[in-house]
Amino acid sequence: MMQQTLWSALPEHETRAPLADRMRPRTLDEFLGQKHLLGQGRLLRRAIQADKLQSSIFWGPPGCGKTTLLRILAGFGNANEGEIRIAGEDITDVPPHKRPVNTVFQRYALFPHLNVYDNVAFGLKLKKVKSDEIDSRVRKVLKMVGMTDYEWRDVNSLSGGQQQRVAIARAIINRPQVLLLDEPLAALDLKMRKDMQMELKEMHKTLGITFVYVTHDQEEALTLSDTIVVMNEGKVQQIGTPTDIYNEPKNSFVADFIGESNILNGTMLCDKKVEFMGEEFECVDEGFGENVPVDVVIRPEDVYIMAQSEAGHFDGVVQSCIFKGVHYEMVVLTDNGYEIMIQDYNAFEVGQAVSMIVKPSDIHVMEKERTCNCFEGEVIDSTHVRILDTSFVCNDLGDVKGGEAVNVRVAFDKVELMDNKEDGTLVGDVRFILYKGDHYHLTVRTLSGENIYVDTHDVWDDRDIVGVRIMPEDMNIEFVENK
Repeated sequence: MMQQTLWSALPEHETRAPLADRMRPRTLDEFLGQKHLLGQGRLLRRAIQADKLQSSIFWGPPGCGKTTLLRILAGFGNANEGEIRIAGEDITDVPPHKRPVNTVFQRYALFPHLNVYDNVAFGLKLKKVKSDEIDSRVRKVLKMVGMTDYEWRDVNSLSGGQQQRVAIARAIINRPQVLLLDEPLAALDLKMRKDMQMELKEMHKTLGITFVYVTHDQEEALTLSDTIVVMNEGKVQQIGTPTDIYNEPKNSFVADFIGESNILNGTMLCDKKVEFMGEEFECVDEGFGENVPVDVVIRPEDVYIMAQSEAGHFDGVVQSCIFKGVHYEMVVLTDNGYEIMIQDYNAFEVGQAVSMIVKPSDIHVMEKERTCNCFEGEVIDSTHVRILDTSFVCNDLGDVKGGEAVNVRVAFDKVELMDNKEDGTLVGDVRFILYKGDHYHLTVRTLSGENIYVDTHDVWDDRDIVGVRIMPEDMNIEFVENK
């Protein structure tokens, strides 16, 4: 039976910017196209609807495809498939210098031999714009970015923030319809980044043009965006407002990537009832079916902690307590062996026995992306199969022909990782680490570029090189029928 708790008694915790002109893109699809290909089999299909001025943030870890996408929009790279449209006009084959976009780079890319004025005016001079118009527009954009009276300064004498303002001025002086910003604040120190975040937000309102902003910084994404596109491994994981992304993550990657999260394996027993950590809980989610494996997300600030009480959902002992300035961050080891992170205004001492309550509305249930490894392969002979471009020993398959297609399923906890890569059947490196309360869920990338998912109690670091071994008895081999 579910525990009866006091959760029900706990407390519940526009201006429209003017359009610059009718030609500015109103949706992401207008400049991405309905079907944009980042890599083999990797599609970006969903539009970001916008009936007002928008700032779109592409957010994800290094190597996920953010900069590749920006380069394609700018014309510095080619899409494998699909088209790119701005204001309904196909610009897929338009050269970079003729596209109505400008780019602000991470390292500013200013000309060191030119002063501020000449850096900003460079694009207009190439277009043979009259000198009096150049002068007027340069002074106007420098005022806009707060760099008046700096016209004749050497760019090398400027601070990082000032150089970034010059780079932005140079990008907007040509009046682009879309401004692309590739991690423009990454080279700045923490204080300057925070200051520039607010300045960029104000510039965006003032300029009245679409911003497409690439970052891997969580604070930047949440601060600057109207719409966030979360990416990983070339694929769009979720599109939504900052609030939607934080409160309703679509999968465990998004939940882990944005903010702190307790992510746990669970089972959706039926509508509004979920099991995790060995207990049954009420929730608000429906439509998953019965007895379906799910991921459960609970934000640290949504766990109510108190002195040990019979009213708690579960009990535990405080393992650590760190003051974070606004709140205390505690890790509690539950009686059934799970570690839970809690953020609270009140501190509980290390070693203190406590109880915890989670409200139904604070339990977020997500579909699992996968429940086991599934590899496509082929039979080599009766005791060997080829998967992941590697020959693995398997249980005797009997009278089989070499080359027959098979699907091989392997449970996450049946994949072994070795410190010594030579001890494994193949070699890979750790790409993603997700803590699930009582174990780690790892993504290991093989040399052939395929992923293996591993549940382990061992601690590994990102980019660790590991040997991978799968025992014959742990392979579930299914023959693929010829069509």
